[in-house]
Amino acid sequence: MSFTFGPETVRPAFDRPTPRISYGLRFPEACLHHCRDTFTSSRIYVICSKSIADKTDALTRLKDALGDRIAGVRIGISPHTPIAQVAETVVDARKHDVDCFVTLGAGSLTDAAKIVRLAIANGATTEDELLTLWGTTESNPARRKHIEKPTIPLIHIPTSLSGGEYQAIAGGTESKGHAKRTFNCEGVDPELVIQDPELCLTTPEWVWLSTGMRAVDHCVETMCSLQSNAVVDEWADRGLRKLVTGLLQSKADPTSLGARHLCQLGVVEAMCAVSSGVPLGASHAIGHQLGPLGVGHGQTSCILLPAVCKFNLRHKANVDQQANTKAILAQLQVVQDLVASSRGVPWDELDLGDILGEIILALGMPRTLQDVGLDQECIDTLARNSLEDIWIRTNAVPITEEAQVREILDMCIRK
Repeated sequence: MSFTFGPETVRPAFDRPTPRISYGLRFPEACLHHCRDTFTSSRIYVICSKSIADKTDALTRLKDALGDRIAGVRIGISPHTPIAQVAETVVDARKHDVDCFVTLGAGSLTDAAKIVRLAIANGATTEDELLTLWGTTESNPARRKHIEKPTIPLIHIPTSLSGGEYQAIAGGTESKGHAKRTFNCEGVDPELVIQDPELCLTTPEWVWLSTGMRAVDHCVETMCSLQSNAVVDEWADRGLRKLVTGLLQSKADPTSLGARHLCQLGVVEAMCAVSSGVPLGASHAIGHQLGPLGVGHGQTSCILLPAVCKFNLRHKANVDQQANTKAILAQLQVVQDLVASSRGVPWDELDLGDILGEIILALGMPRTLQDVGLDQECIDTLARNSLEDIWIRTNAVPITEEAQVREILDMCIRK
């Protein structure tokens, strides 16, 4: 796919009004257009990643475009979105009577912005007050009986393939106990996501490729779920094709705007699939527990997804689903070329886990737990904690015993 800047394309990301996606314009021009003409905003609050602010001119370009419409700027939100930092941002934004939020970057600041505008709608300015807004009445006894919906428009300008900007849900971490809480933001999505593949050239390669593999994981575990359906599988199919092709092309030519654009479009379809309600499996479940051990979410998928596929196939749980997913990958020329050059064996001798492993290896991503610095003590902790994740039991082979987790993890250890 080629990409050139020109007329703007704006459309709903999914089959609902929000979020919408915009591409075709460079991000400063697109942001000004929508702040001025779509949302008529004149007091914009920007939350920018520290790395973008320190290492690129992107924030300067955005400031130049928005001019005196910018009311305030927050630079940096720490990993896992500390709720204390969210509260600080709420207090600062309230001073400026903000009428639009814009995020520039990816990761924790995406979730932070979603929680900030929820907090402002509900007059929550301290961490304790914010903690009355998460979860359900069953999961959070302190939850308010009535929570107002956020109303201030939110624009995301992402630089990774994490995809959090396409959903209402946000995660934030408590100061005491460091528990991560889920805020559903009353189901209100961000209004707009501005895609700019040129901006993403500033993203470190490992971040781009690993977050892209996280999106691949969304597609694969959706299609390999025993509870998926034809409509959802179609979204995941389209996302998988775009993502795998775009990622391998991005690796081969890091300057390709077409490859970056293809990946960004693939994430939209992956997020539609993963937001459908189809339960995911052990790659996500174990990955949720691997993340707090200091491993990026995308890297967890690189390590776990091939092993989980092999585990499920070994136990004959989702043979047809894996065969269908393998067939999709077999149709991609970049994958055919890759497997032919690295394996030199017939396709029928390879399973889905083998092919995913070759893709991950070609991207230069970690394949084993040792690659990300985990020792045996960490692996033991990971095996125990994984049994607590909700998606461990919705795996194609329901996992109820630590020995089953260890069977998967054993395939993730360098022999």
